[in-house]
Amino acid sequence: MHSNAQTFRFALIITLVCSILLAAAATLLKPRQQENIQLDIKKNILKSVGLIDAEKDYARQEILNLYAENIEALVINKAGDIVEGRTPESIDPKVDKELYPIYENKKDGEILAYIIPISGKGLWSTIYGYLAVEPDGKTVKGITFYQHGETPGLGGEISTGWFQNNFKGKSFVNDKGELVSITIVKGKVKDKIAAGERYHYVDGISGATLTGRGVTKFLKKDLEIYDAFFKKLRQSNKGVIDG
Repeated sequence: MHSNAQTFRFALIITLVCSILLAAAATLLKPRQQENIQLDIKKNILKSVGLIDAEKDYARQEILNLYAENIEALVINKAGDIVEGRTPESIDPKVDKELYPIYENKKDGEILAYIIPISGKGLWSTIYGYLAVEPDGKTVKGITFYQHGETPGLGGEISTGWFQNNFKGKSFVNDKGELVSITIVKGKVKDKIAAGERYHYVDGISGATLTGRGVTKFLKKDLEIYDAFFKKLRQSNKGVIDG
């Protein structure tokens, strides 16, 4: 009995020590983990507007410098108006349910693109990415899907350049100025969609129909959130042209 009690006490002490060490390690590593998450976000925002090459490796400071030089982070409300004094990092999803992050790609004061976060369910996982929109407020400049757990070689192809390049130049607004989003078809667009409608569709991935449906669904959902902002942008552009 005495030996068993000693063994139990020893095991308990080891367990407590390990728990304390693990808790301390998690606390110490958390700030670095958050930094890495923010770096990944910045990297993919830059990728969506073509400022970095997805096939190349970049030093941490290089990404931070490119972001600081080219990107401005803003917050808009449900009405599509910019909320002064707020940053995307300050948004609490539990409280600020009608505030949304948006990013401007600027060069010498000229806005080259707007970038919005996109996310939703695929087949096996939640997919995260960014959609870059041309200054006209309706044409895709680029897209990136960077965090997901879709099947490699099937749904996982959403991370590849050939798939993401399909979105460039597509329009999520019809001739009447209405949001129609962009749909991923099963197969090839040229085989399924009439020529006049192809601006709103992209080729699907073979064997990944359900992933494509998921992306189609959440892309429309997120574009609806930002619809008021892009509508105002298009109206503003129309006024400039008419003027």
